[in-house]
Amino acid sequence: MKKSNIFRVIDANINRYKEGIRVVEDIYRYVYNNKQISSSLKNLRHIKLPIDIKELLSTRDSINDVLKSSTKSEQNRETIEDIIIANLKRAQESARVLEEVFKLIDIKTSEVFKKNRYELYNMEKDILLHLF
Repeated sequence: MKKSNIFRVIDANINRYKEGIRVVEDIYRYVYNNKQISSSLKNLRHIKLPIDIKELLSTRDSINDVLKSSTKSEQNRETIEDIIIANLKRAQESARVLEEVFKLIDIKTSEVFKKNRYELYNMEKDILLHLF
């Protein structure tokens, strides 16, 4: 397997991870005015990667992404809670992919994503029990 293919996986999942967290962070910042949760999410978003961003960008091929079209379930959100749940799941799934892929490159970064994934699980529980 080519290194560039792994970097493409990392690039896509870093974007998903950060985007998913950012959506929930902004809801807690601007809708709920919750400094604690929004700050915790912001901290999870800021990760130092052992790869130069230019290397990741050089592998990006968004135009030819074979699954870039949205599915019906991705287009349907009825409540703000639906948005929160979908984006927490998105970030958790991406953290898992990054945890696995970084085992090939840098075990410390893999462990950071594992830790963050479990933190997201705990935050999800706290957030959803509070909302419902």
